[in-house]
Amino acid sequence: MDSTLSNIELKPFRPGREPADQLTRGRRPDWLRVRMPDSPGYREIKGLVRGHSLHTVCEEAMCPNIGECWGRGTATFLLMGDTCTRSCGFCKIKTGRAPLLDEDEPRRVAETIAMMGLRHAVLTSVNRDEQPDGGAHIFAEVIRQIRRLQPGCSIEVLIPDFMGNWNALKLVMDERPEILNHNTETVPRLYKRVRPQARYVRSLELLRQAKQMVPDGVTKTGIMVGLGETMDEVLQVMDDLRAVDVDIMTIGQYLQPSRFHLPIERYWTPDEFRTIHQEGMARGFRWVESGPLVRSSYHADGQADQLVLKPAAAM
Repeated sequence: MDSTLSNIELKPFRPGREPADQLTRGRRPDWLRVRMPDSPGYREIKGLVRGHSLHTVCEEAMCPNIGECWGRGTATFLLMGDTCTRSCGFCKIKTGRAPLLDEDEPRRVAETIAMMGLRHAVLTSVNRDEQPDGGAHIFAEVIRQIRRLQPGCSIEVLIPDFMGNWNALKLVMDERPEILNHNTETVPRLYKRVRPQARYVRSLELLRQAKQMVPDGVTKTGIMVGLGETMDEVLQVMDDLRAVDVDIMTIGQYLQPSRFHLPIERYWTPDEFRTIHQEGMARGFRWVESGPLVRSSYHADGQADQLVLKPAAAM
């Protein structure tokens, strides 16, 4: 399924005028424009998040789709605070010593989701490597609270790798989220530069383990392009993901959040994103969301609807 990016303008790429390999940091191509977020729906969600002392990855990671998604009444909740124990080179979320876990956070998140009347909720978190279970019990409790307060709402969790603790993963999978998402982020060659505390093979194994734990569940992952990878490397990642039976893949353009983060090596063109989509669907993914501003949670509610996911409470 092609991604429809209603909050950007796509203009035809003209190789003779602006070669793709000359598009680097500091200048965005003329086919990519982002609208400023401002709508009644956006303001309403901002008020709810502030009122319940919650965080969203939409804000913390400076997602370019915040105006569109919040305007449609959707948001991705960021669990366990706004401070990450890792220092990935692409991410805007701050790094440092994380605060104590807020064990009441799951209730507040679920209450906010019920107030929003969501049919599909997306939950993610910072990395909490100092916790024995990486914070997996918080994910599990949020799922339980959502089932209690907003029955019939399907749930997607975008989880960290829990440092390869598969018992922690099982805590989450035992609650049967409709979609288990864990981002691969980039190609293996770039891991040391992009995700120095992560391991490509560990991420693949997490996705494999999740599918084994809940064979009828849906697994999902995403990568960024623009950090120096090649098309062949992207296609190899697709092959690796299909080998562990991943169902959904998202691919978007890396955008440097500040001058202190990794530079953009180049902007991939709309035609290249269409090619990635076609290659992914040919490999057997059930859904490929591919486009310049695509992020992990972009069109997540549509993915849940189209894949005819049944809430675990009704199973």
